Amino acid sequence: TCYIGKGGTTAVTHNAPLYLCYFSDMAAQCVTKVELTVSCDNLLDKDIGSKSDPLCSLLMSSSDSQWYEVGRTEQVQNCLSPKFAKKFVIDYYFEIVQKLKFGIYDIDNKTVDLSDDDFLGQLECTLGQVVSSKKLTRPLVLKNKSPAGKGTITISAEEIKDNRVVNFEVEARKLDNKDFFGKSDPYLEFYKQTETGWQLAHRTEVVKNNLNPTWKPFRIPLQSLCGGDMDKPIKVECYDYDNDGSHDLIGIFETTMTRLKEASRTSPAEFECVNSKKKQKKKGYKNSGVVGVKLCQVQYCVSLNVFTLDFIHGFEITYSVAIDFTGSNGDPKSPQSLHYISPQGVNEYLSAIWSVGNVIQDYDSDKMFPAFGFGAQIPPTWQVSHEFPLNFNPANPFCAGVEGVVEAYRVCLPQVKLYGPTNFSPIINHVACFAKQAIQQTTASQYFVLLIITDGVITDMDQTRSAIVNASRLPMSIIIVGVGGADFSAMEFLDGDDGSLRSLTGEAAMRDIVQFVPFRQFQNAPREALAKSVLAEVPGQMVDFFNTMKLTPPNSNPAPTPSETI
Repeated sequence: TCYIGKGGTTAVTHNAPLYLCYFSDMAAQCVTKVELTVSCDNLLDKDIGSKSDPLCSLLMSSSDSQWYEVGRTEQVQNCLSPKFAKKFVIDYYFEIVQKLKFGIYDIDNKTVDLSDDDFLGQLECTLGQVVSSKKLTRPLVLKNKSPAGKGTITISAEEIKDNRVVNFEVEARKLDNKDFFGKSDPYLEFYKQTETGWQLAHRTEVVKNNLNPTWKPFRIPLQSLCGGDMDKPIKVECYDYDNDGSHDLIGIFETTMTRLKEASRTSPAEFECVNSKKKQKKKGYKNSGVVGVKLCQVQYCVSLNVFTLDFIHGFEITYSVAIDFTGSNGDPKSPQSLHYISPQGVNEYLSAIWSVGNVIQDYDSDKMFPAFGFGAQIPPTWQVSHEFPLNFNPANPFCAGVEGVVEAYRVCLPQVKLYGPTNFSPIINHVACFAKQAIQQTTASQYFVLLIITDGVITDMDQTRSAIVNASRLPMSIIIVGVGGADFSAMEFLDGDDGSLRSLTGEAAMRDIVQFVPFRQFQNAPREALAKSVLAEVPGQMVDFFNTMKLTPPNSNPAPTPSETI
């Protein structure tokens, strides 16, 4: 229960959920974050010789009734009844009707667009319906409202009360071999106990052909794992992955966070994987392998609001912009060009600059933004440059606010010749040099956010991969907004949420620092929708940097240790 106390202050009863309250004209808006978990059953099979490879896309309706994409789950291979591990986290307003659309697609290519993938069905509902039901199951329908076969979708909602995450390092030994040729390809699934049964919290990657696997370090929100209850049962299932989707169960064990707290690299917490069917049939059966947890560590995950309050004083985000001036954009004088400025004074490049810049400039104290172009021939020598200031002043590439960036772009555009190729690494390395200088301080005082707006496929992919891997060790994030209708599958690869991004030499990125969004998904959405999507991962990336490098933001009040073993 929220109410206005004396002097207009906010009070929240101790027995009520924790809400953030905002007041305008004495009217309160109460908001809390909820986590949505999605699963499906009996999906349509669109593939010949195999099963559909489903993915779930979540869209929300804007104030002007336009749909825009909020996020997507992972793709589940060869499965007609998928349980998606990736959650949707959104703000829930009690007093606002928030329309949701869950779309299920069979993914058969690497393009970002879903329009060329097979549509398996959708559900339109409100967030209020999901929250009030806690677990909502409905039939899927096609776009003409006819049934999508026997397909159903189930959405579970849970308020996020604990924003900590648990870091894991896990290995196994002597797992059963489930394959006739070669060895098992094991992966783990972690489940949380709920009132309605076990709910998938996390799925690890598959380790190929290995009975003694070591999985990459991973993290699970404590809320998703056990709801903050250290003695609540946690179930872990170990499977042998098969390409046709008929994954073989190796074994299962149950544990609690209290038990997991005993884990250490020198003395792992070990659990026997037991296959109940095999145990019933085989005399003297002990287990189907042993899973060892080497690390179980809690980390405080900070949202943008909390991050702002706790860390922003004395801390500065340095925002840079890089604009693609390659020839694939088309002649700026032609209305078909992505650089063509309409009579209303807009194009996709300008929309992206305004959307992201208007939000992030609040965290840049002097609001002076370095702005660059790449892929053009520039005066007076007309040499191709992949890193030139929009104002043509290398000694002072700064623009005054978002308005200054927009003005520099307008003045620059008719003075350059669009050319190519599309190289990202020079501008990434340029910003990384300044980020490297900042990291030499014992207390971080700057964090660098680079916005790259581009229309095409990256030409220097190998060099870009290496540049991103190097930058992952620096106080830096990279936002890529793709404009136009090009194939942006390479951008999705750079947005390595699964930790798969590596340099040409095999060196892995220390943390995910890239967020890619195709602008076409937001053409009909309000301007703030694009900013919310592209900036969603930045707070977490900043916190990851502090914790990884064991740095303390300046002028922050003493807080709980960012990383502690439970």
